[in-house]
Amino acid sequence: MMTNLFSVFDPSTSIYNLSLNWMSTMLGLLLIPMTIWLIPSRSFVLWNSIMFMLHKEFKTLIGHKNINKGSTFIFISLFSIIMFNNFLGLFPYIFTSTSHLVMTLTLALPLWLSFMIFGWINNTQHMFAHLVPQGTPPALMPFMVCIETISNMIRPGTLSVRLAANMIAGHLLMTLLGNTGPSLSMMLLNILILTQIALLILESAVAIIQSYVFAVLSTLYSSEVN
Repeated sequence: MMTNLFSVFDPSTSIYNLSLNWMSTMLGLLLIPMTIWLIPSRSFVLWNSIMFMLHKEFKTLIGHKNINKGSTFIFISLFSIIMFNNFLGLFPYIFTSTSHLVMTLTLALPLWLSFMIFGWINNTQHMFAHLVPQGTPPALMPFMVCIETISNMIRPGTLSVRLAANMIAGHLLMTLLGNTGPSLSMMLLNILILTQIALLILESAVAIIQSYVFAVLSTLYSSEVN
């Protein structure tokens, strides 16, 4: 029996006490046919063009002076895995891993930590200069250092909470509307079905947008340490 509305998102599927919820993160690999690696199909051409567009976008964000060969691939892979998991969460009875902070923090925290370690070891003077924006009055410099430090420290939290909150909000709304279905008349039920379809289309757009936002913000954070 549910104790609250959010308990529907708790991990519960198991076989012999072996949790199967996180298996949904690997299901994206099953959607890719084996022939896609051998024969250029339409899906391969489409996916390749999307990856090339993302590569150009991330290369522009990082900056041509600071870019190394292959540095955009980590952000393209990040976009891919988040988008796959967001879309898989829209299917019935599939665990939405990106709606949990365990998953989103696992992606955001190591990225941010690696950027900080790289920046403070290799570009220490630049990192110190970044704490005080250009043109700040001398009287406000101590406060700006505190504000910039706090804003830098909460970056992995904001990245992970933004993704998890956007994923769980739409799913929660669809769950609440779906639970009212058995008590509605036929006319209201048709309206509910159309509303659910519209929400599903909206959630599909949110799945793409949130994965893109996560990858773009990670790219911007990496460009600041160079």
